Amino acid sequence: MTLAETHPAMDALLANRLRNAQPALWINPARQAQPAVALPALGRTISLDDTQAAAARLARFAGLLAQVFPELAATGGVVESPLLPATALQAALGWAPEQGRLFIKADHGLPVAGSIKARGGMHEVLEFAERLALEHGLVQPGGDYRALASPAAREVLGRYQVAVGSTGNLGLSIGVVASALGFKAAVHMSADAKEWKKDRLRLRGVEVVEHAGDYERAVAAGRAQASSNPLCHFVDDEQSFSLLLGYSAAALHLQQQLAEQGVAVDAEHPLIVYLPCGVGGAPAGIAFGLRQLLGPHVHCFFAEPVQSPCFLVQMLADATQGAGQHPSVYDWGLTNRTEADGLAVPRASLLAAELMQPLLSGVFTVADDTLFVQLVQVLDALGERIEPSAAAGFSGPAMLTGTTAGQAWLQNTGVDAVLHNATHLVWTTGGLLVPDAQYQGFVQRGRAVLAAQG
Repeated sequence: MTLAETHPAMDALLANRLRNAQPALWINPARQAQPAVALPALGRTISLDDTQAAAARLARFAGLLAQVFPELAATGGVVESPLLPATALQAALGWAPEQGRLFIKADHGLPVAGSIKARGGMHEVLEFAERLALEHGLVQPGGDYRALASPAAREVLGRYQVAVGSTGNLGLSIGVVASALGFKAAVHMSADAKEWKKDRLRLRGVEVVEHAGDYERAVAAGRAQASSNPLCHFVDDEQSFSLLLGYSAAALHLQQQLAEQGVAVDAEHPLIVYLPCGVGGAPAGIAFGLRQLLGPHVHCFFAEPVQSPCFLVQMLADATQGAGQHPSVYDWGLTNRTEADGLAVPRASLLAAELMQPLLSGVFTVADDTLFVQLVQVLDALGERIEPSAAAGFSGPAMLTGTTAGQAWLQNTGVDAVLHNATHLVWTTGGLLVPDAQYQGFVQRGRAVLAAQG
């Protein structure tokens, strides 16, 4: 029997749609307006102070990053993406003007790593490098971190390894940054990972260790291998507090960008954010930062492929069975196969799910064909190149206005009365580094689906 069948209190329509890999929307009944955020798994609380500390660490390393990555010279080592008005896209997506304004937080164009994973991956590698640098006297507190580019510093860091398990985008972030700083770098990749991502890592001097099976097996294999090496730091996407905080630092920059574009966030002007979700660390970190900075009128929704809704099934399990469960999408008879390779994860991060219980507004799922169609619509309307994973959030507004669950949420929250003032923000994930031939294949598939739809 499936989990849905053994827990009749679960919404039957939602359970049926999940089981049959059809787009579905779940609303979080446990969301709180003013949550105190505790993380029992880590034995601590988390606050805006933690986010600000992560942002400060990234700032300390900015000079070094500008030195080792020429593409960051123009920004002085700051890794950030623009906030793009996307009114021209709304008609293609079928949104009426009275449903609010659309923006894109364009992480598909993030330099160096080319995806939403850049900030978190960089932060954890830099935190590890900072600890070693201070221990070995390579820099002094408050000193110039560009000293870590010296041959002597690189010799010390080169004694250590940084490893990670990934379907691709996190591996790119971790591997490229670790290698640039002089670490030995190893990325354990699943069969879901794209060949071009493996090739790009190898060109950067990163060891790529391939594993049969899915993301979960690659992470487990990487974790086991790293545990036998005392000089190896394993970046654990499922359990890393450092990754989470690096992701959350994006909220600080977004707050500034919203102000620059005259976007208010309050009861009369809600901000609704749609975030692509794999294991959950990146969207959870961002959602945490946004809720801490901008308050209860930020509503965050995670977007997942219909065959890989790991975060949704975890949140459902927490809501219907209580804590202590860790279900897989396979428990629902799903395949975990999707062209959105960065989101092909069978089991969610418990750390991210625990953090999101009082903060998240909901989760929705998207079919692969829809991802390709919206990838084309973004290209045609805005000229932006995104990968399938990055298109996941564009179905969000239609889920709210065009489904029974979404309409009930709008009414229950009072957002329906001010929807015309709402700001919809779709957070993209990857696209910058996708090879042209592969990208053209995405476009061809999207246009074929559009043609078949008439």
